[in-house]
Parts: sequence; structure tokens; C-alpha cells
Amino acid sequence: MGTKTVDGAGTGAEAKNDQTATGETATDQTAAEVTEAAAGPEGEVSAEAAEAKDAREAEQSAEETGETDDEPADDEPAALTEDEPAGPSGVGQGAGAVVSVALGLVSLTGGWIGTVAAARETLIGQLQTSSSASVAKQVKEVYGDAWATTALWAGLFALAALLTGVVVLARPAFGAPGKPQAPWIKSVAWAGVALGVIGLLLAVLKYSDALLALPSTS
Repeated sequence: MGTKTVDGAGTGAEAKNDQTATGETATDQTAAEVTEAAAGPEGEVSAEAAEAKDAREAEQSAEETGETDDEPADDEPAALTEDEPAGPSGVGQGAGAVVSVALGLVSLTGGWIGTVAAARETLIGQLQTSSSASVAKQVKEVYGDAWATTALWAGLFALAALLTGVVVLARPAFGAPGKPQAPWIKSVAWAGVALGVIGLLLAVLKYSDALLALPSTS
């Protein structure tokens, strides 16, 4: 009986040891599988990271190469632009428009040339008219001719303003094709033309005694 108990106890201990060994082996296998499973994705991630790094380096190299290749291409249009003849800058047209307006204002307000010419005509009338001449003749020779001279010079300035403005407006038709005229130049030129027309009309009316005629002496 005692021998059987000992044998049974030994057999149970061996069975327990076998089970423990089997469990440890299974645990080791599971850990190994987990380790391999964990190592697998990490290896793949490392490979993907390496591929992404290589791709970035390739892109940077391509960009540097592209910039180097593009530099001559950028220089070529610049060279072509420099070789092309530059069109009119519009400075002369702007100056002409301003001159047109100035001449138109002089025709309306009067200038020193017209004032000197009128004073000279008055002096000539006084020298050529005797004191015994009629009042109508004295008025005409002393004042009428002087006023007509003022109107004549005003008309000349108005005509110059009109012609200058027209030339400025017509200049783009004879310049570089496809280059529009600046809006402010057109506006100023049209102002000069308008002042020239008004000044010319007033000068004609004054010279013909239709406007501000000599007073009657009767």
C-alpha cells in the first residue's frame, strides 16, 4: 500500500512537471510569435520610412536640377526683352497735352504778347490820328484797332492750342501699334482742344465786332 502511494505521488508530480513544462513551452512559443509579429510591422515601417526618405531625397535632387536648368531659360526671355526696341513712353504726348491746355488758357485770359501788341497799336493810332479828326475815327484808330489786335493774338493762341491737342490725340495712330495712350493724356488733350475751340470762337466774334463792338459815337 505504501509503495503504491509513493508511486502514485511520484506519478502525479511528474504529470504536474510535464504540464508545467508544456505550459512554459507554449508560453515561449506565444512570446516568440508575438515578438515576430511585432518585429514584422516594425520592419515594414522601417522599410517604408527608408523608401519615403529616398523619395524625398530624389525630389529635392530633381528640384535642384530643375532650378539649375531653369536659370538659362529665365535669362533667355530677359535677353530677348532687352533686344526688343522700346516703344514710346508717352512723355512727349503728355507734354503736348499740357501745352495745349496752357495755350487755350492764354487765348481766353490774354498774354503779354497780346497786351504789348494792343498797346503798340494804340500808340500808332494816336500818332497817326490828328486832334482835328472826328471822334468816330479817333475811337477806331486808338481803341478799335487795339482791341482787334488783342482778338487776333487770342485767336492765334486758340488755334495753336486746338492744333496741338489734335496732334496729341492723333499721335497713337502713327506710333507703335497696339500700345494704347494713357487716359490722362487723352483727357488733358481733349481739354486743350475744347479751350482752343472756345478761344477761337470768341476771338472771331470779337474781331468781327459781333461781340463787344465799339460804342456808337453819334
